[in-house]
Amino acid sequence: MSDVLSLLRPRSAVSAGLDAGGEWAIRFPPHEGIKFNAVMRGACWVQVDGETEPRRIEAGDCFLLTRGRPFLFATELALPPIDSPAIYDRAVDGIATCNGGGDFFLIGGRFAFEGDYAGLLFGALPAIVHLRNASSHAAVLRWALDQLAVEIRDCAPGQALMADHLAQIMLLQVLRLWLASAPGKSSGWLGALSDPRLARAIGVMHAEPGRRWTLAALADHAGMSRTTFAERFRDAVGRPPLDYLTDWRMRLAADRLRRTDDGVASIAFSVGYQSEAAFSTAFRRVTGSAPSQHRQQTPG
Repeated sequence: MSDVLSLLRPRSAVSAGLDAGGEWAIRFPPHEGIKFNAVMRGACWVQVDGETEPRRIEAGDCFLLTRGRPFLFATELALPPIDSPAIYDRAVDGIATCNGGGDFFLIGGRFAFEGDYAGLLFGALPAIVHLRNASSHAAVLRWALDQLAVEIRDCAPGQALMADHLAQIMLLQVLRLWLASAPGKSSGWLGALSDPRLARAIGVMHAEPGRRWTLAALADHAGMSRTTFAERFRDAVGRPPLDYLTDWRMRLAADRLRRTDDGVASIAFSVGYQSEAAFSTAFRRVTGSAPSQHRQQTPG
């Protein structure tokens, strides 16, 4: 997970705290990236467009909104909602107030990601990743939530940098808790991490992408026969192990093309290709463009 988060380079932007009182409903527009929210006091309903069932979110709960769709926060879903800019545009010291506040307090943030690889991490997650009373089950998350609330309220020197790091800690901790609380419920790459044997195989591919891996060697790291490993990996991740390895190599190569001036031959060698031509063929097949085109298309 650290490898993927490093490649995605999440950038957090704490939007604001929400302090609400009485009965209320607030409509939020579509958003880029992943929304993180934690309820510190009170409770509300969350309804995401396209989802049939609303979620009841209570004090201590954390949740991610993973699809970028419009959503609604409300004490009662039947209430006519106000649009979020009506209160967030008037936020004071990072806190938006509705109906005078006092009954409900939520910390909200958003994560944007570089490149186009966020689907690798979040594609298999539901539209709402809801962890009930998460702050009482994880000391790290509980501390980070409390500290982030202080940062938003006090606006101390270095607040933006502190909030950014705290938010990234919370994102990682929420994903960890989700994997621990929902074994077997996530498909794709993230779900495979909940299987220790598959996780070992993924780990060595990430650690040594330039190695000439074979199915037998990866199965050996996973402690399985080749047949069992290949079947379990395909069932969990949705593709054969060596196809996944190729995709990972191309993601690393694309990142280096975007971020460095390294030559194509050097990048090819670092991800396991002795021939620049073979690498370029694989890169075009996976990404749809030649390495040189990818570098030229990347905004400078």
